Amino acid sequence: MKKRVSKLLLLALAGGVSLSSYAADEARCATIIQSDPGWTDIASTNALSGVVLNALGYQQKVQNLSVALAFQGLKTGQVDVFLGNWMPAQEPVISKFTADGSINVLGANLPAARFTLAVPDYVAAAGVKDFADLQKYAAKFDNKIYGIAPGAPANQNLKKMIDKHDFGLQNWQLVESSESGMLAQVTRAVERKQWIVFLGWEPHAMNTRFKLAYLSGGDAYFGPNYGSATVNTVTRKDFATACPNANRFFSQLKFDVALENAVIARVLDKQEDVQAAAKAELAKRPELLKTWLAGVTTRDGQPAQPVVEKALGL
Repeated sequence: MKKRVSKLLLLALAGGVSLSSYAADEARCATIIQSDPGWTDIASTNALSGVVLNALGYQQKVQNLSVALAFQGLKTGQVDVFLGNWMPAQEPVISKFTADGSINVLGANLPAARFTLAVPDYVAAAGVKDFADLQKYAAKFDNKIYGIAPGAPANQNLKKMIDKHDFGLQNWQLVESSESGMLAQVTRAVERKQWIVFLGWEPHAMNTRFKLAYLSGGDAYFGPNYGSATVNTVTRKDFATACPNANRFFSQLKFDVALENAVIARVLDKQEDVQAAAKAELAKRPELLKTWLAGVTTRDGQPAQPVVEKALGL
């Protein structure tokens, strides 16, 4: 045992890291449970984190849960990490959990996202550039806004907007569907040059698949600057205490739009497995690992970066 400890200490000192996080990790931290609402952007970030976790000796388990159930799972300890806290759109849902301290917001993993209503470029060219323009062309839109899965915070914002008669949209209907169902409707509309307004966001392959325009004027519901958004990492309350090594990794995990779009495009356009897509794109960006893995060890106490680089074939 003494030789084992000495060996780990030498490895740690050589890599410039501390063994304290490794020693403090509880047994349950060997499996990290993450949540996915069924969104391709979160599937991609889960895969990117999963590639690294697996290389470090952790096992990643992803549960498909709605946003509300993800927060509830974090509160009860059934979920460890959620990488998809889009703000400000999710403020009405997350606020009760942050108010009582039952979950922990680690910080932004994507500070330059976008999430608001969008239209095809030919609809914008015809005069629809703001939320206030929608009612003028209600008949062309068939009085419908296409949203994502029922219960999604963004859908709740849109329902609130309609119920309050904002922008004169009181006679409009929110069509709730899955992300894929909504995008299938957009695809049909674009192919036929029909008018459609829908929830759009970036990063996502829709930004390259369609020529679209984001609408201004939705600041009260989706934030300023055309739905400028921040995506946060959220953990269960005691994750940092129970799993300090994994927590350090997740607290340093930062993505960018180009990386996420590249993974999503591989999955949607090339039909690649999301884990393979994440591994391929991460291998192109080895500089990210220096930030993600600073001070992080493997599960058995080795310096993390060389182990992950080997796993990626770098």
